[in-house]
Amino acid sequence: MLNSHDTASAPARRSALARILKSEAVGRQSELVRLLRKQGHEATQSSISRDLRELGVAKLGDRYVLPEPAAAVREDFGSLKQFVRGLQPAGSNLTVLKTTVGAAQSVAVAIDQAQWPEVIGTISGDDTIFIATAGAREQRKLGERLRAIFRV
Repeated sequence: MLNSHDTASAPARRSALARILKSEAVGRQSELVRLLRKQGHEATQSSISRDLRELGVAKLGDRYVLPEPAAAVREDFGSLKQFVRGLQPAGSNLTVLKTTVGAAQSVAVAIDQAQWPEVIGTISGDDTIFIATAGAREQRKLGERLRAIFRV
């Protein structure tokens, strides 16, 4: 549960987290907690996990990386294309998108931010994204869009 202090400090903590990830290679959340506390920010593993997800951070290899600035712009998936490996429909309203390990959350955040009308929502793990659509017609449109963007 978030307390009001955590909610108020989240933007400052996220900004500090982004600066850390730009300046040094960090691969463990416990290390990020330590570095943020050293800078005077309240941080726990769960707050860091939320912050990483909110910032669209991916874990590539043994380190966390911020998305390219262009990835934050709606409909610009250029920096994420390299991470998408496959696409497969599952039933009539679920599409499975496969990525390299650690990149699924960043790709899912970009899809969510694009606010495509055919997408109801996404769920991501480390290398898999489930994308829900209302039905088969929306699923086909989504498939066409994803194939055009990611060449899968």
